[in-house]
Amino acid sequence: MPQDPVQPIPTDEPGRGPQRGVGLCLSGGGYRAMIFHVGVLWRLYQARVLRSVSRISSVSGGSITAGLLALKWKQLSFDPARLDADFVRLVVEPLRALASETIDADAIILGLVLPGRVSDRVVAAYQQHLFGDATLQDLPDAPRFVINATNVQSGVLWRFSKPFMGDYRVGLVSAPAIPLAQAVAASSAFPPLLSPLELRLDPSQFTAGSGYDLQRAPFTSKVVLSDGAVYDNLGLETVWKRYDTVLVSDGGGKMPPQEEPKTDWARHAYRILDIVDNQVRSLRKRLLIDSYKSGARKGAYWGIRTNVGDYGLPDTLPCPFDRTTELAETPTRLKRMDDALQERLINWGYAVCDAALRAHVDPALRRADAFPYPALGV
Repeated sequence: MPQDPVQPIPTDEPGRGPQRGVGLCLSGGGYRAMIFHVGVLWRLYQARVLRSVSRISSVSGGSITAGLLALKWKQLSFDPARLDADFVRLVVEPLRALASETIDADAIILGLVLPGRVSDRVVAAYQQHLFGDATLQDLPDAPRFVINATNVQSGVLWRFSKPFMGDYRVGLVSAPAIPLAQAVAASSAFPPLLSPLELRLDPSQFTAGSGYDLQRAPFTSKVVLSDGAVYDNLGLETVWKRYDTVLVSDGGGKMPPQEEPKTDWARHAYRILDIVDNQVRSLRKRLLIDSYKSGARKGAYWGIRTNVGDYGLPDTLPCPFDRTTELAETPTRLKRMDDALQERLINWGYAVCDAALRAHVDPALRRADAFPYPALGV
């Protein structure tokens, strides 16, 4: 039997298998992934798949998209005939407005010259543009939204959700009322410049006995968090262990080649870490796809670097591989995107999701008739 893409932890229940249900994973990748996932959600909404999802797990740029979807969930009708009136108005338009603003460079510059951390500036930007004063308690009870960060102290995944936040080593805080913008900023704290984000907590907030081996100060009083993709680049762990059908949308980047690698210790070390990270990402993806082939899980994987022709469908929307590869090369930044790039990325997410669903999830699903923004294609 092939190796699972997610490894067990000491607190897992022995022999527990997945329950029936659909989980959706949204990867990281800055604004590139955020906007790519908008197209994915557009197709899932239109195909009536989104309303049946039991859990949405996200990391990094995917958490920006998931966070707004969660906040607006109760206002959505999930009627494809009203897609423009609710989904586009409530979810697509605010995310596109954010993608028209550069927030990473401003946060870094202000963080260097003014008091406060860079991550505090990112939190403020998310509050201003998307989340306002919403907290985790403003999320719906169902589906379960899980926003993932990496706990730099414990070295494992720190989960933010409405029922609890925490990790298996440090313990759990029930019904956390922290700002939604702070959870998303922790999940998208790209190292090294936007990382870390620190949570100051009262150790008494943790449920007694909920931590495996680190439920003590300072682990419970100051939590140091980084991008969720550092630990789980696909946001896969919290879905894989729970549900038998796993949908994975991957807007992540790929390490570019370097003709002349830097030899100073800082930049050389960063390059080496990039190589290690790239190998881990590639391995997890291969194991995920093997799990579909073996029958360990149902579902589908699609990525921003996928060749839509690989799905073997004769009627996909036109997505030339050279054009989609160009989109995949968009830098992993929170940097302003022009309208044309945004619309091409949305179109690509929509088209590749449509192909993956029809090839591997529901062959009877009606083909998408046109791109969300048909004038541009990909």
